[in-house]
Amino acid sequence: MNSDRAADRLPQAGGIGVFEKWLSLWVALCIAAGVTLGSLLPGLFEALAALEVARVNLVVALLIWAMVYPMMVAVDFGSLGRIAERPKGLVITIAVNWLIKPFTMAGLALLFFEVVFADLIAPADAQQYIAGLILLGAAPCTAMVFVWSQLTRGDPNYTLVQVSVNDVIMVFAFAPIVAFLLGVTDLVVPWETLLISVGLYVVIPLVAGAITRQRLTARARRDGDGAAAVARFVAGVKPVSVLGLLATVVLLFGFQGGVILERPLVILLIAVPLLVQSYAIFGLAYAAAWAWRVPFPVAAPCALIGTSNFFELAVAVAISLFGLNSGAALATVVGVLVEVPVMLSLVAFANRTRGAFPTA
Repeated sequence: MNSDRAADRLPQAGGIGVFEKWLSLWVALCIAAGVTLGSLLPGLFEALAALEVARVNLVVALLIWAMVYPMMVAVDFGSLGRIAERPKGLVITIAVNWLIKPFTMAGLALLFFEVVFADLIAPADAQQYIAGLILLGAAPCTAMVFVWSQLTRGDPNYTLVQVSVNDVIMVFAFAPIVAFLLGVTDLVVPWETLLISVGLYVVIPLVAGAITRQRLTARARRDGDGAAAVARFVAGVKPVSVLGLLATVVLLFGFQGGVILERPLVILLIAVPLLVQSYAIFGLAYAAAWAWRVPFPVAAPCALIGTSNFFELAVAVAISLFGLNSGAALATVVGVLVEVPVMLSLVAFANRTRGAFPTA
C-alpha cells in the first residue's frame, strides 16, 4: 500500500472534531460523574475493582483496548521505508521523546513532590503521583498528534512516519525506561507486571491493528482504494474508542472519589509539573527545529508529538502496576484533563510563528 495515499486520507487542517476540541470538558464531566457515582454506589465500584486477573483489571483492560485498537489500525508500517527522507525532524522527535522527555518528567515530578509540595502531600502519596507522571513522560503520543498536525497544516506523510517509528520504539523502550525511572522512587517495580502491560496494551493492539489494516487494504485493492477503506474503518470504530476513554475516566474517578472530595487540591498539584513539562519540551523541540532550519510542515508536528502523551497506555500501565485506586492512576488521568488546552495553545503559538521557519 502507498503510504502517501494513506496519509492523504487524513483530515486536513481545521479538521478537529467536536470531541477533540472539547475533550477537556468531556473529561471534566466524566470526573464529576465518576466522583458522584463512587460516592453513591461504592459497592458497585468495589465489585468492578475485584474483576482482575494477574493484577490486570478486566473491565479497564477492555476499555483500554477499545481506545487503543483504532489508533493502531491507522498506523502504516509501510511508511517506515521513508525514514531516511528529511531526517532532521525525525531525529528531533526521537531525541526528545526517548532521550529527554522521560527523564525531565521524572526530574520535575521529584522536584515538585519531594521538595516544592513536600509539606502538602504525604510521602507515600507523593511516590504514587511521581510514578504516574513518569508513566506519562515515557509514553509519546500515538493518535492525537494527527489532530495537532492537521491544525498546523503539518505534512501528513511525515507525521505518519513519526508515529510509526515511535510505536516500534515503544515496544522495546517503554518498559526498560519506566523500570529505570521508577527505581528512583521508593516503589518496587514488578517487572513481570510491567512487561505483561506492554504486551497487553502495546504489542497486542499493534499486531491486531496491523492485521486489520492488511486485510482491509487487501480486500479493497480488488475493488478500490485501500487507504480509503482504512479511513472508513477507523472513522466507524472511533465512537467505540471515545466511549472507552470516557468510561475509563468515570471508573477511575469513581474509585478515587473519596480522595478527590477530601483533597481536591491534589488535582491542581499534579497539573503543575505537567504544565511545566509540556511547555518546556515543546520549546526545546521547536527551538531545535528552528535552529536546524527544519521546514514548518515538519517542525510543528515534530515538536507537538514530543509534547503530547499516549495517556491511554499510561493509564492502563498505572492500573496494572499500582491498582485502580492508586495515586499513580489518578496522576495519569489528570494528564488527560491537562493535555488538550495545553496542546491547543501550542498549536496557536506554532501557527503564529510559522513565518520564522522555511516552508519546504
